[in-house]
Amino acid sequence: MFEHNERVSRILSRSGATAAAGISETKTVRFAPTKEYYELKSRIHDRLLDIIDLTLLDSLDKQVLRQEIGKMVERILYDEKNVVPLNLAERERLITEIQDEVLGLGPLEPLLQDPDVSDILVNTYRQIYVEKFGKLLLTEARFKDDNHLRKIIDKIVSAVGRRIDESVPMVDARLEDGSRVNAIIPPLAIDGPILSIRRFAVDPLEIADLIKLRTLTPEIGELLRGIVTARLNVLISGGTGTGKTTTLNVLSRFVPSNERIVTIEDSAELQLKQEHVVRLETRPANIEGKGEITQRDLVKNSLRMRPDRIIVGEVRGAEVVDMLQAMNTGHDGSLTTIHANSPRDALLRLETLVAISGLNIQQEAIRRYISSALDVIIHISRLVDGSRKLVSLQEITGMEGNVITMQEIFSFEQTGLDGKGAVRGRFRASGIRPKFIERFKALNISVPLELFDPKNVLEI
Repeated sequence: MFEHNERVSRILSRSGATAAAGISETKTVRFAPTKEYYELKSRIHDRLLDIIDLTLLDSLDKQVLRQEIGKMVERILYDEKNVVPLNLAERERLITEIQDEVLGLGPLEPLLQDPDVSDILVNTYRQIYVEKFGKLLLTEARFKDDNHLRKIIDKIVSAVGRRIDESVPMVDARLEDGSRVNAIIPPLAIDGPILSIRRFAVDPLEIADLIKLRTLTPEIGELLRGIVTARLNVLISGGTGTGKTTTLNVLSRFVPSNERIVTIEDSAELQLKQEHVVRLETRPANIEGKGEITQRDLVKNSLRMRPDRIIVGEVRGAEVVDMLQAMNTGHDGSLTTIHANSPRDALLRLETLVAISGLNIQQEAIRRYISSALDVIIHISRLVDGSRKLVSLQEITGMEGNVITMQEIFSFEQTGLDGKGAVRGRFRASGIRPKFIERFKALNISVPLELFDPKNVLEI
């Protein structure tokens, strides 16, 4: 009996209670699933799939299904062919994991339920990292093997009508809540499948949340509200993971509810709260290499849909030409994002994207086109402590010679780190009153001029 219980304990997790000679000794250790544990879970999972009707999974309430699956797993565990004495904690863990395998995304499910997790990074089946509060942490979760991870990846991408295999080894997709998913598999990923999930909160952040997080100041927030209401064309720039899409979501809250909004994205992730919203999403080519619908196709089509506002999730290709054309032909108030290290780099990248789109036009003409299309650039940065800050708010003022001119309205400058490694710095106004204030006045948008006083400094 003792040897049997000891073997069971090793199979499950080497945690919990070990029974010996009728005496229970509880010893809690770090959970470390063994190969035998995964084999046991796989056997139970396979038997469960033989019992349940998979066609009912989408038609029944998820909570009811979880309860029924739990009951079935209990019956399998107590089956005479699978007599395994488990303590309560071990049994509950096993049941939960199998429920997550059938109804959710397996080992990822607990991480997706954690509201503090902003990114989930799967580096092959052995390692799963998460980002919490701007810091990367290694978790105890893992997959059984490469095949287990591939099944979860296939489950994610097939849900949005996409595929991933040796002929198409990279894919962008999304979860039901709009979280962004990227997967890459061998032969491109040498060590095994790689999965990255950029999560979005169930309750999207509002401008008050950004102020509370000190991403920006109340004064900047009021100015952003006026910029969107006045239908200025806005470009949000920043690096990967800086919060460009989050900022775009926040700015979209200021769009009046009586306007028709068309959103265009590679993977639908924007979370607009207005009622009159048309959401468009690109489509990859099929297995024959046909049927691809690009962002440029969607931007062109959106111009025929009578939009009041066009919001492009991110410009990264030839669609930039049509986006700029829309901004220059009466579709004021358009919003989009771009990857760049600074506001000036954002303009350079726009220029480069126009050039590589095949448009045969002189460099000076491209710059004049950009300067007449855009009104404001908002640059977001992720600092060394993981916090995000609006580090520059710039107004595009026109051209001087062959150069697009800008003036900085607000900025954030880092002054150091405190004892805990948190960034110290200050938001400050440059003292320049932007030209678009005249447009504010024409639309009765009230912004106090004291907002731009250079003495207006907020230390953090």
